[in-house]
Amino acid sequence: MSEVSLPRHVHRVRSGGREYFYYQEGRGTAHAGERIRLPDDPQTPEFWNAVRQAQGICGPTPTDTIGALIDAFECAWPSLPRKLKPSTQDQYRRHLKRVRKAWGELPASDLRPRHVDALIRQLGETRPGTANNVLAVLKAMCGWANGPVELLMHDPTWGVVRFEKGEGHKPWTEEQLAYAAEHFTGMLRRFFFLSRYTGQRISDVVRLSPTDEDEGGFRLTQKKTGAQPWCPIFPELKSEMTTWDRRPGPFLLQEGGRSQGKPFSTNQMWKAFNRERAKHPILAGAVPHGLRANAVIRLRTGGYSAEQISDMVGMSVEMVTHYSRHADRKASGQAILRELGERPNRQIVKQLKNGKEK
Repeated sequence: MSEVSLPRHVHRVRSGGREYFYYQEGRGTAHAGERIRLPDDPQTPEFWNAVRQAQGICGPTPTDTIGALIDAFECAWPSLPRKLKPSTQDQYRRHLKRVRKAWGELPASDLRPRHVDALIRQLGETRPGTANNVLAVLKAMCGWANGPVELLMHDPTWGVVRFEKGEGHKPWTEEQLAYAAEHFTGMLRRFFFLSRYTGQRISDVVRLSPTDEDEGGFRLTQKKTGAQPWCPIFPELKSEMTTWDRRPGPFLLQEGGRSQGKPFSTNQMWKAFNRERAKHPILAGAVPHGLRANAVIRLRTGGYSAEQISDMVGMSVEMVTHYSRHADRKASGQAILRELGERPNRQIVKQLKNGKEK
């Protein structure tokens, strides 16, 4: 059996080529509690039901509900062939909370596509992106449950349609870019230049350090996807970096309060940006992820292919095309104008009485 993450006070015993699981509080101490035998498979709802019972949660706990299915799914993550990164697991848990809130006590066998469709439509009225994410996680869980674990015998997400993808995060306007370059100072200025010219997510920008430099670029492993792009350090960023002190650790360190000198978390950088944005009306609507779009558009207008940009930024070719669609349309229109301007003046053509040209 693949290793799984066990809850507190649960321990594994291997004997005679088999694994056994027990619940015991204070194990190995003078105040050890009762040793309670648990089911053999920690990837089943029954296992988690027994854990809850051992923890003192009294009363019968259903083992065939959507809530129990979610418990079993989360327990199985470490053993999945395709591993889920911690950040992805956090996102899954957040979206599954909505599923649990809607149907936690509903028998899993009773969940139908009409129920799922109703929830997705309700969420999509105001937050289509969230609705799509909830549906995607629910599909992943049902796909797993319908596999070899055989916890479901039907797919309640069958036929439920995603909302159309929206415009996504808008790139910053030229005015916003110029304003930030002129007025941002300190770590926020560093964050702006790193984001604008590398096209990385906040979670990766806050981790960038001198040790990531590699022969004129940044080589990094993205936190969300595990992709390993090589980002060129363009002249604008290189010039800005000449003013930065060279030291171990991330380029971005907090500048005040009890956390002064410590690295930023993603959430802390978001808060710092939001505070600064609130001071400048011209930045209304600008978000850090929009700079990712600016980086892609800059590369696209520079003549680089979607495949090259994918290697440099670390996003799929499809997303590169999605982000650069405005630039591509404008470039196509301008190309037509240039072609028209380069054509020789057309001769004046007279029409004959029969309608033919002379």
